[in-house]
Amino acid sequence: MQIYRLAVLSDNYVFVLHQPEMGIAAVVDPAVAEPVLRCLDQLDAELVAIFNTHHHGDHVGGNLQLLRRFPQAIVYGGAGDRDRIPGQQVFLEEGDRVPFGHHTAQVLFVPGHTKAHIAYYFPPQSPEEPGELFCGDTLFAGGCGRLFEGTPTQMVNSLSKIRSLPDATRVWCAHEYTLNNLKFAMTVDGENGVLRDRFTQVQAQRQRSEATIPAWLGEEKATNPFLGWDRLELQTRVNSQDPIQTFARLRGMKDQF
Repeated sequence: MQIYRLAVLSDNYVFVLHQPEMGIAAVVDPAVAEPVLRCLDQLDAELVAIFNTHHHGDHVGGNLQLLRRFPQAIVYGGAGDRDRIPGQQVFLEEGDRVPFGHHTAQVLFVPGHTKAHIAYYFPPQSPEEPGELFCGDTLFAGGCGRLFEGTPTQMVNSLSKIRSLPDATRVWCAHEYTLNNLKFAMTVDGENGVLRDRFTQVQAQRQRSEATIPAWLGEEKATNPFLGWDRLELQTRVNSQDPIQTFARLRGMKDQF
């Protein structure tokens, strides 16, 4: 399965999944349709699936235009997003399986950013391959989504599911927020040498206008403060020994950053 990253709007990423031997493609969170259609034309691929993680307009804005061109495509989204995702036909819950070509995604229910947010995880098909996680706005490289419809407890539970995946998982999150996220991370975890090295690397990448997505989940576990609610250093930083409160205080600090 080939994955193409399309930069759209100001900082969104849309992902096109391609099975060249079958001539088919899927798209994750199409904010807009035109770049996806151009990519599909270049690949000479038929769109068979639209995988939405949540209902926000910058993740579903291209759905209907894509369906006009490919009316046979199936639109997937969370069960709780019924009537909120344009064209949605399949209503997914935790543990569901979603086929695409020779691959099958596992559905994770990851509320917090929104009440019905889901993620799609494609496990590796061989030891040499990475897993592929499409997590929308739940986990970002170096950060996590704002809590628009959910609670800190929900978000910690959601991020725990993601944190339990193998380190060799590529994180395909939906925004290029990495540099700003790591600037904040440095203010709360600046003694973390792995974080300092990553911050320097990402600064250089962005100066060259390079994308920082996908990220490796193992690196997220080592450097992302929003996966560190049970780390003593971060609990000390926010004066709490409670994991949920630690996360909530970090998220509140980031909201004001």
